[in-house]
Amino acid sequence: MDELDIEAVADPDLQDPVLVEGLPGVGHVGKLAAEHLLEEKDSELVRRVYSEHFPPQVSVEDDGTTELACVEVYAVELDDRDLLVLTGDHQASDNTGHYRLTDAFLGIAEEFGVETVYALGGVPTGELMDEYDVLGAATDEEFVTELEDAGVEFREDEPAGGIVGTSGLLLGLGERQGFRATCLMGETSGYLVDPKSARAVLEVLEDVLDFEVEFDSLEERADDMEDVANKIQEMESQQSGMATDENLRYIG
Repeated sequence: MDELDIEAVADPDLQDPVLVEGLPGVGHVGKLAAEHLLEEKDSELVRRVYSEHFPPQVSVEDDGTTELACVEVYAVELDDRDLLVLTGDHQASDNTGHYRLTDAFLGIAEEFGVETVYALGGVPTGELMDEYDVLGAATDEEFVTELEDAGVEFREDEPAGGIVGTSGLLLGLGERQGFRATCLMGETSGYLVDPKSARAVLEVLEDVLDFEVEFDSLEERADDMEDVANKIQEMESQQSGMATDENLRYIG
């Protein structure tokens, strides 16, 4: 197998498309957002990207069949402009792979006439929360202003350490190749898969690109995760109480 193997599945004509990336990351925010978008809108698989930089494994489907690790690109036709949605279960497992694969993703985007890229992800806060802000980074000041009008926050020195992986390189390599690019990052604890943060990111994308999706199924997942979060908080509270009791016994 070559370092990269791009399978062309379909070549639809798209109207003023933008690339939307949602791969696994903090809280799986970007992946959840991209998958929900594909669930709610009619989509067509257009590319599969295989690479030796992905983990050496296959996924096992419900019917028992297997699929070599890859990422997929789907076309979504909307009213005013179309989307190319990039998602999958893996990112590259090494630095060189991140660069090679991101360059390939941008090459696919260029084939379909994409000029603007939206990378979706999460930014960890280290604590559970009720309200979710969406932080942003963009390749030019005009784009920053547009996103601020949609409620995106741009904070100095956040996220700490910058943006890593495919999302970061889509901005870095994308700018060098003439793309306009942004990363929309939903705040998330970083402890759990976070459907609420994914919804916050999608709501910004709805506003910026002028489309609508339903959120019922994402809300159901959010309710399930909230139950998990409550149990974690209960356990932390109990552990804190036990520690206090032990300290009192020691002092007494």
